Amino acid sequence: MMNSRSLLKHISTQAAIVGAGPAGLVLALLLQKEGIDCVVVERQSRAYVESRARAGLIEHQIVELLRKHGFSEGMDLNGVPHTTCEFRHGGRRYMIPYGDHVHASHFVYPQQFIVQDLLQLFISRGGIVFFSHPAVKIEGLESDRAVITCTSSENSVLKVECDFIAGCDGFQGLCRSSIPSTDTKIFSKQYGIGWLAILAEVPSSTKKLVYALHKSGFAGQMPRTSQITRYYLECPPNDQLSNWSDDRIWSELGKRLAVDGDENLIQGPIVEKRVLNMRSVVMEPMQYKRLFLAGDAAHIITPVGAKGMNLAISDADVLANALIHYFRSGDEVLLREYSHVCLPRVWKTQEFSDWMIRLIHSNADSDQNKDKDFSDRLRQVRLERLQQTDTYAKLFAESYVGLKQ
Repeated sequence: MMNSRSLLKHISTQAAIVGAGPAGLVLALLLQKEGIDCVVVERQSRAYVESRARAGLIEHQIVELLRKHGFSEGMDLNGVPHTTCEFRHGGRRYMIPYGDHVHASHFVYPQQFIVQDLLQLFISRGGIVFFSHPAVKIEGLESDRAVITCTSSENSVLKVECDFIAGCDGFQGLCRSSIPSTDTKIFSKQYGIGWLAILAEVPSSTKKLVYALHKSGFAGQMPRTSQITRYYLECPPNDQLSNWSDDRIWSELGKRLAVDGDENLIQGPIVEKRVLNMRSVVMEPMQYKRLFLAGDAAHIITPVGAKGMNLAISDADVLANALIHYFRSGDEVLLREYSHVCLPRVWKTQEFSDWMIRLIHSNADSDQNKDKDFSDRLRQVRLERLQQTDTYAKLFAESYVGLKQ
């Protein structure tokens, strides 16, 4: 590698990982653990990556994966296990003790904390991450070695030559767009629903994850830490943040989350607001030549059920096993099968997310909102079955808690 003052730096490695999110970092650590040379390039700064608040619910199988490889110290110290969620509808509570049905739990541990833990571990073991180095070009996918060109704020250029590229850079990243459209098929679904995602510096009024079904729209309450809570409010997918003052947010949350015997909703500073569009996208296959996609680069899933980060880490685990097998044996069979291994779980998770959307939104499966009353009755029956029918509840629990599929 040339010195840091050079306008051009060139490095060679076995695997180049684009994106320092949970998928990219888990993949990097798994490869590093097996002595496989890899580097990570990330378009954002380290401070940005470590403070980006997104997901917070870790599935059982991902908890087990992190523990198996020694990546779970922070989660084990500060994460909170969850085994019960609560639906609210028509002034009633529907408690679903899903953990009792499958003898497993989620962990609530915010994504930014996972990223901080994984980064510290990877770098402390000698791993290299080039922050503030957006990838701008990918070449050589059909040759023996691929090359990623990155730029930096210091006007230098980094070229990374590698055997394989892992695209963990999200839906808008370079890796996804580097695959020829003639070699992929895109499956997508727009639900016509938006969520206002809110992060507030307040303790949650309940320790459970709450899904409230209300005639004014869905509302959600998701504990993150002892002093941070994530809230969601259903809204039009093209809604403007300017329409949502803090006073309006707290008023709507109070109304939609209200239920007989409810605890008082704790109000406080709102530190983040975003409008999310409920959509799902899957790319098939998830690979092209020397490029393999993981996480949002390959598939987008709605935040219903909190599956996005978990799917991304699952992809990283499959890809790590395939790369490790190749570098040990020279056999590409697992690399060729990467998409075939990942996609069944991706589609099963998409199906669960779709089912959840139709459960908690009155207009997700209605004809231009004309049959909301009919849909509302179906939602009530589904909630009653979750409470009263063990088989139905167990099927829900297996998908919700994230057992191995």
